[in-house]
Amino acid sequence: MFRSSVFVPVRAALAALALTVVPTGAHAQTAAARPAATTAAGQRPPRAVRRDIPITNAIRRAMSAGVRDSTGRPGARYWQLRTDYQIDVSLDPASARLTGKARITLHNTSPDSLREIGLRLDPNHFIGTAPHAAPWVPAEITDGMQFSRMTVNGAVVNIASNAAPQAAGAEGARAIQTAQAAAANAAGENTLLNGRSTNARIRLAMPVLPGARAVLEVDWSHKLPGGPGTGHRMTQRWADTLFQPTQWFPRVAKYDDLRGWDAELYLGPSEFYNNFGTFDVNVDVPAGWIVSGTGLLQNPEQVLTARAREQLAKVTQSDAVTMIVGPDEVGPGQATATSNTGRLTWRFHADTVNDFAWATAKKYVWQATRATIPGKGPVPIHMLFLPGRANVFERAPQITRHALEFYSKLWFPYQFPQLTLQDGPSAGMEYPMVINSNQGAADHETAHQWWPMVVGNNETWYGWMDEGFNQYMNILSAADAAGRAPVLDGEGQKYGQTSGNEAEAPMMWNANYGGPGFYGFTTYSKTPLMLSMLGGIVGDSAVQRAHREWANAWLFKHPSPWDYMFFMNKALGRDLGWFWYSWLFTTGSVDGRIASVKTVAGRMSVTVAQDGDMPAPIVLKVSFAAKGAPIRPMKNAVMLDETTALVTVPVDVWFNGARSVTTDLMFGARPIEKIVLDPNRRFPDRNPADNEWPVAAQTLPATPRR
Repeated sequence: MFRSSVFVPVRAALAALALTVVPTGAHAQTAAARPAATTAAGQRPPRAVRRDIPITNAIRRAMSAGVRDSTGRPGARYWQLRTDYQIDVSLDPASARLTGKARITLHNTSPDSLREIGLRLDPNHFIGTAPHAAPWVPAEITDGMQFSRMTVNGAVVNIASNAAPQAAGAEGARAIQTAQAAAANAAGENTLLNGRSTNARIRLAMPVLPGARAVLEVDWSHKLPGGPGTGHRMTQRWADTLFQPTQWFPRVAKYDDLRGWDAELYLGPSEFYNNFGTFDVNVDVPAGWIVSGTGLLQNPEQVLTARAREQLAKVTQSDAVTMIVGPDEVGPGQATATSNTGRLTWRFHADTVNDFAWATAKKYVWQATRATIPGKGPVPIHMLFLPGRANVFERAPQITRHALEFYSKLWFPYQFPQLTLQDGPSAGMEYPMVINSNQGAADHETAHQWWPMVVGNNETWYGWMDEGFNQYMNILSAADAAGRAPVLDGEGQKYGQTSGNEAEAPMMWNANYGGPGFYGFTTYSKTPLMLSMLGGIVGDSAVQRAHREWANAWLFKHPSPWDYMFFMNKALGRDLGWFWYSWLFTTGSVDGRIASVKTVAGRMSVTVAQDGDMPAPIVLKVSFAAKGAPIRPMKNAVMLDETTALVTVPVDVWFNGARSVTTDLMFGARPIEKIVLDPNRRFPDRNPADNEWPVAAQTLPATPRR
């Protein structure tokens, strides 16, 4: 892009002005900007502009304890639980049933004595009586997770509540309550409560003290649902030849400084919030079936053919796509090693991950390529898919490679030793080192390896910190892949068309209850609009630089929204409380307009009104006649070219409650031919047609403004 000492590109001008330090309050107004005259009777009263970030009880407690603070970085006393898993699981394709044994070590690094252990039992989502959020419909009703044995530190856990026996005179939910009440009355023993729920807990006879650990052993089984279903994770197999288990093992729930044990149910749409730890998983399947999953395969010489091992050794040597197991290599001795028992056990190990996913199929094609991670070197990319679906994986190597390399440069290097794309019915889902995706969602799902797989955001409560950040970075990745600059202009303005809908919940609302009409918008779509506006205030490169610093500060930790807001304020050198409050805690918009333009004694006065509840800086693009008197310099203005100036009035002018502000344009005698409010369309606006002067008659709004 052409640059000179005279003319400044639009984004550079915006960023330079946005970073100018301006005093707050009434004295922030410059000589060129002033509140408009007092509103007439019958008009709306002055608006109240909240400028701080609301502090809830949860974050107040965490800050008082020194776990979190106003820097947005982990506090001096930050802690998080760790859970390490050793799992043996066996698949019976005929019955579609998993049978497993897990040994889970919980490390209590908290300052609290744990009198319960929370459990995530997501297979119970498929029990007929489980609550579901529309339109996430299970593919098949199953018997849920069945336990045959459970112990804590060797002491037996009473699992009677899992069976939900029928009590005399009671049935259904009442019977479950009766069984749980009876179990809860059993003094001095470990007791499973809510065992038929997706959120269960073990009441402990002896608490797990701070600094101690508890070893939980569980034997369980459940059926993997198959069938149509709707929504991610609602179906986990194709007939009896491909299985894609998701949320398939009993997980210890997250315990944190904000709410203690995570008590949220798994309702379908909202995703997860898990502890980090180590996984050692042994997967037993029929010989000839290929297994892929989180972590690194520990016994390739026992489950792979010599040819497959030889091909794998080539993968990181070039960007070429290497065939590991071809479409004609099927069964023991071709797709896999042989076995005297008819079955093979695949052993995987993963360090510091917050989940484990795997897939297996009777006829997987296995291809691999590499990505070269800055500062790290090559890592393999594996792709496993059915022979008839090669077309939807044709571009997956290039898309995934670009995503891994681009996001590594944008945020921080990819943290894991490999990435695997798994074909199956639950397409469009992410796990550590694993994405259940073909080329269609490869970029988006790969991006999730940054959050929540490394920066462990709470997806259930704050989906915007997961899916929303992802959607924003997908815009940047798509532009880079196409060899062009990203376009964020216009994104922020879009929100003006949604703002004010009573069905929309604020972004800080628990995503589990966002509603079928707005879950997708609030969780996925709104964050790029918010960050577009932020980029319009401080510059897009500044937003991405601050976001990068925040991400690096929270590697393998669990930031809250407050940590993000506080960190961004510090990194950008700004008090943006008004911005975060408006976007995250409300559903208001800016709704700006040019209310009037008057010329008196050579001075042009532009009155800008903001009819919404969200304040924003005033940004005016002023176009002059091609010829005339010299254009004089003006405070808060930069020249974009010979006949165009950009005038910026800081957001502070609205903090006294004004709904309209008049800005005097004092550029001299050169005629002004056009003025555009918010020329880059970064601020939420219901009717952009009234952002220009002069206004053509046909663009006037059909209905009066409020």
